[in-house]
Amino acid sequence: MTNDKSIAKQETVDIVSEKIKAFQNSGELHFPADYSPQNALKSAWLVLQSTVDRSSKPVLQVCTRDSIANALLSMVIQGLNPDKKQCYFIAYGSALTMQRSYFGSIAVAKRVDPDIVDVYPDVVYEGDNFKYSKKHGVTTITTHEQELKNVNKKNIVAAYATVLYKDGREVSTIMTLEDIKQAWRQSQMHPIDENGTIKVGSTHEKFTAEMCQKTVVNRACKAIINSSDDSSLVIRYAKKTSDTAVEAEAAQEIADNANTEVIDVECENVPETDPGTGEVIDTDEGQTTMQEVAPAPSPAPEAHTKGNKSAKQDDPY
Repeated sequence: MTNDKSIAKQETVDIVSEKIKAFQNSGELHFPADYSPQNALKSAWLVLQSTVDRSSKPVLQVCTRDSIANALLSMVIQGLNPDKKQCYFIAYGSALTMQRSYFGSIAVAKRVDPDIVDVYPDVVYEGDNFKYSKKHGVTTITTHEQELKNVNKKNIVAAYATVLYKDGREVSTIMTLEDIKQAWRQSQMHPIDENGTIKVGSTHEKFTAEMCQKTVVNRACKAIINSSDDSSLVIRYAKKTSDTAVEAEAAQEIADNANTEVIDVECENVPETDPGTGEVIDTDEGQTTMQEVAPAPSPAPEAHTKGNKSAKQDDPY
């Protein structure tokens, strides 16, 4: 058994490594100086060894080799590393998907647009002196003055993420608390009750400020990634990350409901969910193919598996 697992690991890693080398040799892929594809693959494999699906089954046993290879390939091409909490691996049936955390979204946004210095989130509390301006659809925070007495999660009224560029430009994305709650209402974690209140004891209630920041950062970075053209391999795979998760989740939902009720689900209409916050993020991107690395057909997803207990959805950071 140990030998079989060792062979499976070596074969899978070799497939991904060869694909990466081919992209590098063709000049399609260049990594940052501080990024090691091999180290990222080693870290990811260690994570996968302890990653389980919704039924607590190891993903390395229930997921197809093709989907595992594609998840690893997407991770490496985007320059992500699970050790830095930049991505998560989530199983939907027999399909493994790689999804970015909000740290990963910032990292990819910076790769997509090298002029970005960083993305800075913050929270607005009741009583803050907060002002912003808009010009040609671009939002700029002009004033945000805050006193310590205002800093209380019960007083949160909004959150924003500011993208700082090398030329000094600042572009901000603002979401009111109601905007954020509306996103959370679509979450599979169900942190909002029927009265529109954040449920006591939920991650969103315990770490409200951090979860608000995650939500607005993801929205800001998604806009940057989706507004970029498909001229680079990194951008194409960054956009495909959302589609792959959507496709896998749709297939799993169909399987889960196949013997219980009739549902009408199309992959392009199934919302993307962020692994960090759990909220749905709208997407209008096209379909993707799970067989990018290894073209052999994958078996249909099992109806009893969905999600991933080690996706660390309760991690506020």
